[in-house]
Amino acid sequence: MDQIELLEGVLTKTGDVLAGVRVDQSGQPTPCDAYDVEALVNHIVGWIHVFEAASQGRTYDGDASQYQHGEDPASEFRAAAGGVVDGWRAHGLDRMVRLGGGETPGEMVFNMTLMEYLTHGMDLAVATGQPVPYTETEAAETLARAEKTLPPEYRGDNMPFGPAVPIADDAPAVDRLAAFLGRRPRRAGLGLGDEPPSQL
Repeated sequence: MDQIELLEGVLTKTGDVLAGVRVDQSGQPTPCDAYDVEALVNHIVGWIHVFEAASQGRTYDGDASQYQHGEDPASEFRAAAGGVVDGWRAHGLDRMVRLGGGETPGEMVFNMTLMEYLTHGMDLAVATGQPVPYTETEAAETLARAEKTLPPEYRGDNMPFGPAVPIADDAPAVDRLAAFLGRRPRRAGLGLGDEPPSQL
């Protein structure tokens, strides 16, 4: 699968999950201990602006951690996601981009975007009773990129990721991705379970 098409597919499906969130679900828990549904939607929409700026060679001036979405978060997300895809397509991955306070290799930021939106799209789908929409190919390719991108020093107490969770080699790729990122794998519709504190 072409890498731009991979990203475009993941972002499109994440936008669809956002569109399926009901107002009365805003206070429900999610697999991310730090976020209820409303906080996770703000996180998803806020950070897409950061990734859009990076892909376009700009720096995002706001604070994504304080972001508050507008009346139509799905449309807001989709507009910025289109900019993310256009930025990588126009300028390529083989460059340094600004993410936060310094420059980061473009391919790493691209991989982080895939990890962010497939994982949090899955979180939001599970939390709101929607089917997890990502294909086995999308999840497997994102997992392969995560394995190259996530260094051990990002795992542990007060880090963005917990230790990798053991899982069978033949488990679905979306579950293996969740396990690699320090989450206890679960199927959509089986409840949130007792999740380690991973906050991708």
